[in-house]
Amino acid sequence: MVTLKDIARECNVSFSTVSKALQGSSEISSDTIKLVQSKAEELGYHPNIAARTLRTNKTFDIGIIFEDKTGSGFQHQYFAKIISGLQEVAQSNNYDLTFTGPASNKDYDYYKHVYGRNFDGVAILSADFSRPDLQKVAKSGLPVATLDYLYSNQAIAIISDHKTGMTELTNYVLSKGHKKIALILGDDTLVTKQRKEAFFSILKDNNIEIPAEYLKQARYHDPELSKKATQELLALPEPPTCIFYPDDYAALGGIQELNSKNLSIGKDISIVGYDGIMLTSMMQPPLTTYEQDGFKIGKIMATELLKQIEQKEKAVDYEPILISGKLLKGATVADLNSSR
Repeated sequence: MVTLKDIARECNVSFSTVSKALQGSSEISSDTIKLVQSKAEELGYHPNIAARTLRTNKTFDIGIIFEDKTGSGFQHQYFAKIISGLQEVAQSNNYDLTFTGPASNKDYDYYKHVYGRNFDGVAILSADFSRPDLQKVAKSGLPVATLDYLYSNQAIAIISDHKTGMTELTNYVLSKGHKKIALILGDDTLVTKQRKEAFFSILKDNNIEIPAEYLKQARYHDPELSKKATQELLALPEPPTCIFYPDDYAALGGIQELNSKNLSIGKDISIVGYDGIMLTSMMQPPLTTYEQDGFKIGKIMATELLKQIEQKEKAVDYEPILISGKLLKGATVADLNSSR
């Protein structure tokens, strides 16, 4: 088996130089890094993970907690982009990602599992953040990053700017002359609260009130519940002219229902989604939605985690990091102004 000493001898440099060059250390010149890395590849060198762990007291492994109640899982493009961003940064720094969960039974303990696997840090993408075992993980002193959730000052919080996203979507729909607007909500989470508050704030600013029947409860990434909510909205004596769905994937259920009623989307009725997944951009007509920058979210989450891991000291105070997206106007919102 090829060792660091073998590479050092071939390159006529010290053992320490080889070790640092393979890590891309700024202490080593770019020419030496290229020489060492090229020679390591030529000789077929593979790092001894166990030895590295003993030497550094790190496993170079980040735990990923991702629970999915709807079964869309990693097929959902938004989460797939986040994971790709995490992976790019982690791998470029010689860290691995290991998925843990979902918790299949009520006795599952994330805290015990995280420490049993000796992760250097943990990224919580989707879960019941109020679980006692996850709260214990956040308070443990281990570097932890969360997606769209605040553990006070206990963890790094990467927050997609839902307030701005919903504000831009709502203003766009209003600019098209819509006043009968329905909102289908996702799970009762911080994300839903932020979007709902932004939605009603914009309506209030424009002196628009909507009936209680226009507000429906569903779930993120669940087309069936969105389909049912759409049925109920269409059955109202005075149905809405535009329906907001909790996310693009959930909107597919609503689209199916609208098509079954032979309603032309973007003409007979208007709809908007949220997330900006590729699937809905390829539809005809393309969905009006707000694209969250999942890849950027994942990269920043990994970068902030690695800062804490490498510093070996937990930050005293964490400020939430807001990540903005962009409005995709699509073609599913009819312009009611032109019909007046």
